[in-house]
Order: sequence, then structure tokens, then C-alpha cells
Amino acid sequence: MRPDPATLSRAERAVGSVVRFGARVPGLRRFLLWPVVARPGYWFATACAWLWGRILFGRFAKGGGIHYFSRLPKWAYGRGGTTIGAIYLTTDNTAADVLEHEAIHKAQWKKYGLAFIAVYVAAGSPPLTNRFEVEAGLEKGGYVRPRRPRPGRGASPEG
Repeated sequence: MRPDPATLSRAERAVGSVVRFGARVPGLRRFLLWPVVARPGYWFATACAWLWGRILFGRFAKGGGIHYFSRLPKWAYGRGGTTIGAIYLTTDNTAADVLEHEAIHKAQWKKYGLAFIAVYVAAGSPPLTNRFEVEAGLEKGGYVRPRRPRPGRGASPEG
């Protein structure tokens, strides 16, 4: 699903144009997603994020299938936290559901390598229409509230 152009910034629209142009180049997508090309970008991004977390004296830990730095200043990442390569950067947003959500982003980084930056930006910043956020799970990422079953619809009266 492509995001509504009216909700995108000028930079997002520009990156989207470049990504759409690149998608028309025969073989380019296959080349960029080839693990020999994508994996070094993933490793480079991971190294940069690890260095960023260390420079800012973050607390390094592992959980939910991802390594992360917590106790970082809020200006050091976007939204409630940001995954770069295999590293999640945050201040204190480390609930189990959030870490599972970020582990999906880690897998996306592994697949796309550095091209993930362009395709993520082209998907737009509104998380409800960003295909990578939707794939990672909007509820687990904290973007939408969990759905509660309505009384009388599949729920037993005994509770």
C-alpha cells in the first residue's frame, strides 16, 4: 500500500520517486537484495549503531531477539526508539512486545541492507501506512491499542 502523498514530507516524496525509478531498472532490485550486497550494508549499519550507543554511554542488553542500547538521550533516535541494523536504540521503551516488533525491523535490515533506509523513508513516516511498520506489527510497536473482544462475540459469559 502506497502512502497518501499529501501526508508525506518533501524529502519522503523525493526518496519515493528515486525508489520507484530504481524499481523500473531491470535487475536492480535483485542486485540490491542479493545477500552479497545487502549483508555488508546490514553489518555496517549494525556497527554504526553499536558505536553510537557506546559513544552515548547507553546500557547494552539483549532481549526479544534483538540487541539494544537503553538509557540513551531522546534526541539520539526517532520516535520511541530506532532499529539500525541489528541494534535497537531507545531510552526506556524495552517492553517485550516492543522488542519483538524491533526484531522484525532487524530482519528487514538484514534483507535490504543499506537500501532499507531509502525504502523505509519512501514508505512514509505515518506508521499506520508504512508497510514496514505494519509488517512489524502496529500493536506490538505501540502505534495502535490492542483490540479487545466485544462482549457476546466469542467470549464466554463465565469469563
